[in-house]
Amino acid sequence: MNPLWSQLARELSPYVPGEQPRMANLVKLNTNESPFGPSPLALEAMRVAAADTLRLYPDPEATELREALAAHHGVQPEQVFVGNGSDEVLAHAFAALLKQAKPLLYPDITYSFYPVWAQLFDVSYETVPLDADLRIRTEDYRRPAGSIVIANPNAPTGITLARSAIAQLLEEHTDIPVLIDEAYVDFGGESAVPLIANHPNLLVVQTMSKSRALAGLRVGYAIGQAGLIEALRRVKDSFNSYPLGRIAQAGATASVRDDAYFRQSCARVIAGREAMTQALTKLGFSVLPSGANFVFARHSAVGGPELAAGLRERAVLVRHFNKPRTAPYLRITVGTEADTQRLIGAAAEVLAAV
Repeated sequence: MNPLWSQLARELSPYVPGEQPRMANLVKLNTNESPFGPSPLALEAMRVAAADTLRLYPDPEATELREALAAHHGVQPEQVFVGNGSDEVLAHAFAALLKQAKPLLYPDITYSFYPVWAQLFDVSYETVPLDADLRIRTEDYRRPAGSIVIANPNAPTGITLARSAIAQLLEEHTDIPVLIDEAYVDFGGESAVPLIANHPNLLVVQTMSKSRALAGLRVGYAIGQAGLIEALRRVKDSFNSYPLGRIAQAGATASVRDDAYFRQSCARVIAGREAMTQALTKLGFSVLPSGANFVFARHSAVGGPELAAGLRERAVLVRHFNKPRTAPYLRITVGTEADTQRLIGAAAEVLAAV
């Protein structure tokens, strides 16, 4: 370890993203990227933005993008905050809202970046176990807490939580920040955004990486009442006052305005998820009910590590989380029809070799 590192750098255990390998003829189903491209209108807007004006700083307020997002979600522009992917927005929220005197609560199986941010920002936390079916039970959060963060749909399980359950959670915790991380909500979940009007402690975070196929652009946003948004702005302006470049703002704005393409793309992913679930089930997999662009599946005959390795040998990449409760499972991203055919064929070969 380098002696020039700070004590913080020495102690950190960074988040490990999904592998981005360079393999021939690869079917990449490990990072929940969209199998379909971005809106053509977004691509054209980015081409136009790639002009001489790039010598100028972008709008630090991302005004046009926030106005488009506000119109899409039925809120006011001052209720919208944007950043470099939802990961940056979430990090700002950890610093601005979730660090409280009492511990932060989140599920024991969820997005694995949460404990990393908690460590980075010195946030005390407690995990709340999912039930035997790997579901979140909001009644388990009836305990002293300084803040709460829940991914809905949850990751990596894909299981959704009803808006009514989130409303109940908010009613039981009116005096602490509650953050709902909706990275996958467009594939079948119920967004908590309609609850914001009556709950000043609710912050909803979404991303344009998944349902809008803009993972390479890095755009995320939060919606909440103005008091919460101002806290995020204070942190952002103490860290990076120009978070989104001109090209990102142009592409994201055009994508939000192309509602028809967005809805069509989401519908295609949902149809692909159902087809993949049926095909996996026919092979003997148990697949958790998913409202995301991935499924969480296990097979009684082969362990998760062996399945992941066998698929990789056949150039099909999926995600495996080697923790006690998740070790039997694979998280498999919804791909194209051809991707699913390759996945099912490779899985059948792995199972036949058992």
